[in-house]
Amino acid sequence: MEIQVEHLTKRYGTTVAVDDLSFEVEKGEIVGFLGPNGAGKTTTMRILTGFMPATSGTVRVGGYDVFSDSLAVRRRIGYVPEGMPLYPEMRVCEYLNFRARVKGVPRHARKRRISEVMERCGITDVQRKLIGSLSKGYRQRVGLAEALVHDPPILILDEPTIGLDPNQIRQVRQMIKDLGGSHTILLSTHILPEVEMTCGRVMIIHQGRLIVSDTPENVARHHLGATNLILEVRGPGENVCSALASIEGVHDVKWNGAQPVGRFTVVPEKGRDVREAIFRRIVHNGWVLLEMRPERISLEEIFYKLTTQEEV
Repeated sequence: MEIQVEHLTKRYGTTVAVDDLSFEVEKGEIVGFLGPNGAGKTTTMRILTGFMPATSGTVRVGGYDVFSDSLAVRRRIGYVPEGMPLYPEMRVCEYLNFRARVKGVPRHARKRRISEVMERCGITDVQRKLIGSLSKGYRQRVGLAEALVHDPPILILDEPTIGLDPNQIRQVRQMIKDLGGSHTILLSTHILPEVEMTCGRVMIIHQGRLIVSDTPENVARHHLGATNLILEVRGPGENVCSALASIEGVHDVKWNGAQPVGRFTVVPEKGRDVREAIFRRIVHNGWVLLEMRPERISLEEIFYKLTTQEEV
């Protein structure tokens, strides 16, 4: 287990930022760490990386205790905090060389390693420029390169795509996916479609507590309840609607009113698979089934409803 958090609590006076938080991240996982502003995400990440002490609890990273073996933990982590601090008066290559030396990259491997991370992060073409003259997107990529320069097994990324344009976000997403497996990645972001495309598991915290930890697919399935079906059928809409509603195991049917091709939402009873019965009923009546697929609730919708205390 690369990251183990047990009963972690962080208080600021009477304010509880992290409240008895426990979770684990296995080697090679890419985990999305989600929560609204003020939920405790950044505080948790700062504790994991040794930048901030906890009030109570246990945190182990790469087998080392964050509180008693802080330096060992930092050697194993690449950390991109929100609002990455950089030295604007240094050139990109100078900064990465400086950080590589600080992080203990051997001299004989330093040049090769810096070249690799610049290429991976798409900053080779600006390596001779002053960091202060770069756009926000390029500065963010310099921060990513700095986090990777010592080839850490664990990456903790707090909003790594903030300030990037859509093409850059796509590049960073692919980079994160490529790093998965050989690296363990804990990723915080507000761009929830990125989480669905990148992460194998999501953790959602709210008011300092963990409220969800599962794959994006299981989270959607659990909060949707029974899996609704979306149908597109060529046939008389009212008759199609009535025929579908009469199938055993169907709880409800909604029709969009379109003719001659209508779109129907079939709500099955919990635990019932009515797909074959639907197909047979439509064929029996001589109608044409153009589409049948499960309805999908987005992670963004689940996140909103969970963190605003609404029922999904």
